[in-house]
Amino acid sequence: MIHVLLIAALAGVALLTVAEAGCRWWVGRRSRYYVWPPRMRQEIRLAADVFPELEPRVRFDINRHGERGSEVPGDRDGLYRVLATGGSAVECFALDQPKSWPGVLERLLNTPDSLQSLSARRVHVGNIGHSGVGSADLDLIFERVLPQYRHVDAILIMVGASDVYHWLEEGAPPTRPPSPVPELQLFAGHPRQRFGWRPGAWALAEVARRLRRAWLRPLEVKERAGAWQESARRMRAQATDVRDTMPDSTVMVQHFEDHFRRLCRRATARADRVIVMLQPWFEGDYSPQEAARFWHGGVGRPWKEQVSAYYSLEVVNRLLDSVHARAAQVADELGIQRVNLRNVLTQRARHYFDHDHYTPAGAAVVAQAVANALVGGQTATEEAPISGGGNGGRATIATAGHHLEARGR
Repeated sequence: MIHVLLIAALAGVALLTVAEAGCRWWVGRRSRYYVWPPRMRQEIRLAADVFPELEPRVRFDINRHGERGSEVPGDRDGLYRVLATGGSAVECFALDQPKSWPGVLERLLNTPDSLQSLSARRVHVGNIGHSGVGSADLDLIFERVLPQYRHVDAILIMVGASDVYHWLEEGAPPTRPPSPVPELQLFAGHPRQRFGWRPGAWALAEVARRLRRAWLRPLEVKERAGAWQESARRMRAQATDVRDTMPDSTVMVQHFEDHFRRLCRRATARADRVIVMLQPWFEGDYSPQEAARFWHGGVGRPWKEQVSAYYSLEVVNRLLDSVHARAAQVADELGIQRVNLRNVLTQRARHYFDHDHYTPAGAAVVAQAVANALVGGQTATEEAPISGGGNGGRATIATAGHHLEARGR
């Protein structure tokens, strides 16, 4: 009897080992690169005391292509496919899916007049924006993800501020650019996924998770999302070390330009149209109540550690303005259409719930401006001057300024 049990145990171990090896092979050979886990469904319950101006519950649904958005129609005849890319201002983490600007944009482009202008039967807008993505990260995302698409009609690009914020988090070193997000952390799905021998780290467990999402589509609930921002705002307001000397940003801005130019070229090689969305911001001068909602510009990561040193808003604004100007310059040199949203997002706290991120009203304005650019070729670029240095103390572009590790809030 003991021999039978021993043989059965050894056979079980052998079978498990073979199954694990097979799953590891399958993941490595059959996986694709995804920014978001395909078929994920989340209900994000925001901390209402931190975000009183936002809806308390947010839907965050990912389609089978790893995009935030509805499923792509199986019938591609007459389909006009748009891909929104960039950082947190594209992700729209705190906005319900239909009220994010990509969601509103899809609705605007599916009106009869818009469809006629685009010579399309239907428009789909997929969103692969993710908090903390800078230019080097988006360059890598494009390198890995875009070849997986058979065809994209239009790619929308909004990126750059995370370059500044990550650089400031690291102390603004003058001789090196910000550190990129490691590749294995940048993608929720990829063929190079690492596995271990603890049960939760098995390839078998990963395959089971994927099958569960694909077949059952379970709803993940995140409670009091964004609550960390309350302490982050307080840390900035109570900072004992406020740095008002402009650091040398030459290397950082050049690094941004190099990657931004390359990612724009990747986009133009894959899509019929590319639009650079120059990132807008909540412009000052700020009232004390408005400034109290800002948390960016720290030396350190306020979502995970105590931060006491911050760069002044004027320094942050001048740095961001330099990146903003360089993005406009590159777009013009490459002949890429650009949209400057500063001209239309003018209603301060009605359009922004912090320094950089949109309320539902602000997202609707963004969507309308992009729809005008796509449908009629209209842009918002000509009226607003693009400067290369300071901007008189006005706040400028910014994304969430935090790495993907803070995604769970």
